[in-house]
Amino acid sequence: MSDQLVIDTLDFVRNGKALRGSIPLHDLQRLGSYLLDSTGELTYEISGQLDDLNRPMLEIAVNATLDLSCQRCLKTIGYVLDVKTTLLLARTEDELALYDEDIFVDAIYASNELDILALVEDETILSLPVSPRHEDTGCHISAETETHEDIEKKHPFSILASLKHPH
Repeated sequence: MSDQLVIDTLDFVRNGKALRGSIPLHDLQRLGSYLLDSTGELTYEISGQLDDLNRPMLEIAVNATLDLSCQRCLKTIGYVLDVKTTLLLARTEDELALYDEDIFVDAIYASNELDILALVEDETILSLPVSPRHEDTGCHISAETETHEDIEKKHPFSILASLKHPH
């Protein structure tokens, strides 16, 4: 990554700070392995706040359009990324363990040196679909042969029937 942006998380929250910016996709090496094209950028916004129970948290928003590979036809999908997440900041390991027990809470350990660009990249990767695919109407197995819909209409064992004939 070109620049490292580091914050003290509890100080960031205590002072109600906010950061926003953009990151070129080619600077995010781990994310790059998921992309077909790393041109463009993503934008992020992070703010430090206290939740309703007076717990420190980071609110994170990430936006981008990413070129992913369709797992059905292997063509490009323009995936619109619009992430909004909240991370509670645990001050101790016991507090982090307590947060980890709650499936509705995302938490990280409060740090004096949290790398914001790495955090944004992590949140982006976590929000990607496991198996990106076009909608059924927009996905072709092969442009020269059959569409996905044509393949589903064939009997699944029709190829095996041809093997029964003697040579």
